[in-house]
Order: sequence, then structure tokens, then C-alpha cells
Amino acid sequence: MYNCLLVGCGGFVGSVLRYLVSLIPVREHTAFPVNTLVINVAGAFLIGFLAAMVAEHENFSPQMELLLKAGLCGGFTTFSTFALETSELVANGRTAMAIVYVAASMILGVLAVALPQVVFSR
Repeated sequence: MYNCLLVGCGGFVGSVLRYLVSLIPVREHTAFPVNTLVINVAGAFLIGFLAAMVAEHENFSPQMELLLKAGLCGGFTTFSTFALETSELVANGRTAMAIVYVAASMILGVLAVALPQVVFSR
């Protein structure tokens, strides 16, 4: 039960942060979902950083890892929104933009996870 509370608390903070980032104004004339891309890449970087820290520090608390990775990062990133926005781009005839969005999200997300692991590992 304690672990569920940790994940819930982290998820609450992550979800609120995601909402606040989504409020950042982006040019209205672009259909490209910049905010979601930024959220997902930042979340990927954060979870990569956390993975690197956990790997480097044997005394990293498993509860803190759960709160931050499953809770905070899980609440912050937005795969369901990503999927919805991609399908809406396709439905609105913007298939090329959807492909760019998917490719950018995947490539930047994987790089964002890998980068802190390379930088912060000894």
C-alpha cells in the first residue's frame, strides 16, 4: 500500500507539471504538437538520468526510485496524448507531419534516455 501511495504522489506532481507545461503558449498557426513532444523528451531525459543515478549509487532508495520513475515520470509523460495527437494529425490529412512527429518523438526520446546514462555513468 505504501508503494501505491508513493507512485500516486509522484504521479500527482508529474501530472500537474505536465499540465503546466501544456499551458506554455506555442504559435497557434502550427498544428505540430510541440508541447507534448517537449514533455515526452524531457520525461525521457529525466527517467534516463534517474536510471543512471540508480545504477551509480547502490544506496539509492528503492522507494525514491519508485516515486520518481513510476510516479513522477509516469505522470509527467504523455504517451496517450501522443497517440491521440498522432491519430488526429492523420485524420486531418497531415500524414507527413504525423510521421515526422512520431519519428522525432521516438528518436529524441531514446536519445534523451541514453544521454544522461552516458554522461553520468563512470
